[in-house]
Amino acid sequence: MSDVRAKGLELFGEIMGEQRAAEMARGLESPGFGGAMAGLATDFAFGSIWSREGLEREQRSLVTIGILIAQRQSAELKNHFRIALANGLTQQEIEEAVLQSVPYVGFPAATTASTAMVEVFRELGIGSAKTPEERGML
Repeated sequence: MSDVRAKGLELFGEIMGEQRAAEMARGLESPGFGGAMAGLATDFAFGSIWSREGLEREQRSLVTIGILIAQRQSAELKNHFRIALANGLTQQEIEEAVLQSVPYVGFPAATTASTAMVEVFRELGIGSAKTPEERGML
């Protein structure tokens, strides 16, 4: 295993938990497409980018959340809301990141993000916010 891959797996375990890191490690051994995607995520995203110096993990989480809000990537946002909490961001900071996105990406993208955020908070047993749908906004 290369140093970059080992660093990526270690970081992944720190932010996603050891069980998910073990699943990722097994995925790396899969032949074909699945193994290739796991390798790219481990080597590039986590081993080369997330592990760089220059930004703290909280800052990297905020940048990533902003990008994913703009792209309206609900599934990835859910993962990165969990990662942001593991990286030390608070519920309020994540909520503020979603609010901050409104003037730049618009209400539809921020609304999509807020639904994903509320679902993750509920899953983790934090917060009592309602989704935009539950508030009658959609």
